[in-house]
Amino acid sequence: MLLEPTPEQRTYRDAVRAVLGTDETRAEAAAVRARPGTEGGLLDVYRRLGERGLLAPNWPREYGGLGAGIAEKAILTEELIAHGVPDIAHTLSIDIVGLAVLLYGSERQKERLLPPIARGESIAGVLFSEPEAGSDLSALRTRAEKDGDGWRLFGTKVYSAKTHLGDFALCAARTTESDVRFHGITVFLVPLRSPGVAVEPLWNIGDERFNRITLSGIRLTADDVLGAVDDGWHLIGEVLGLERTGIEFQAKARHWLDAVLDATDGSDPVADERLVALDAEVTAARLLAWRCVDHLRDGQPDEVHSAMAKYAAGETARRVASTAAELCGLDALLAGDDEEATAGLAVLEAAAREAPGLTLASGTSEVMLTLIAATGLGLPG
Repeated sequence: MLLEPTPEQRTYRDAVRAVLGTDETRAEAAAVRARPGTEGGLLDVYRRLGERGLLAPNWPREYGGLGAGIAEKAILTEELIAHGVPDIAHTLSIDIVGLAVLLYGSERQKERLLPPIARGESIAGVLFSEPEAGSDLSALRTRAEKDGDGWRLFGTKVYSAKTHLGDFALCAARTTESDVRFHGITVFLVPLRSPGVAVEPLWNIGDERFNRITLSGIRLTADDVLGAVDDGWHLIGEVLGLERTGIEFQAKARHWLDAVLDATDGSDPVADERLVALDAEVTAARLLAWRCVDHLRDGQPDEVHSAMAKYAAGETARRVASTAAELCGLDALLAGDDEEATAGLAVLEAAAREAPGLTLASGTSEVMLTLIAATGLGLPG
């Protein structure tokens, strides 16, 4: 594991910081923070990063990237979060959807879909989870019925972020009934602003809005299929496995812990001891996450290490948020639109609402522990 960044990685981080450290970006991040319940979609800062090729650094240059590596992508995630810039649109569009299109898309699909995302002019979403199929995607019920040389999609998707702002989404649907649950699933590229797609809000306590997507017979063609028909389970598993490093979760934990440290005066030895322990946990979570990045860089992804990193980062972030509420008291629950709230305290209030979801997103903690036990330790199910 390389603990020191390369000169190229330092140069990239400096270039990102030069954009994120401007008064313009700070004002934009503060404006989002001051409106609890709102969220960042196509932020101007994404476009400023995109203009410089910094938003999708690991993509090939012909699609708007820099032709750099997975480490640069992780650096961008860390810096966005450290500067208080909402990162969900970036994670979904670049790290998940963009990666899927890069790995499995046709040349025509890549040329059509990727450059606008890399420029920060378009965002994409994911339509996987369903009312009765969350962590167990093999139980999905959305179906794709043959219609001439294409398909019509019918079904309901839930807990989908950014779909009310996005242009298209990855959608998993069953194209063939099979006794093997993992077979017969196909991934489609669904245009979200089309007849047959209804987007309704699923309100929650977080800043990021979730949506319910109803697919009522939208017609898709072979050009809208990502990868091979009936082989979507393999595609989904590979893409989510490559995305599951814990980078964004440990970065949030660090950002929140720094806000706690700024809000406390160091006069309570018991509190200080807890914060020192948390600092060690956050540092360990970051090392686990970067180990996963190194595995990906070397072309040797490790699903057990990824599960460990995701579990550690998500649970650590949750502990940081709950400790902040304990140590800072009611001040840590002042929202961004409260006139008595400082910027740091508004971060902690948002953290209290967001942190529980980090143990669910990208695979629940329970699923991660099961994977570690079964695959890593060889324990019976």
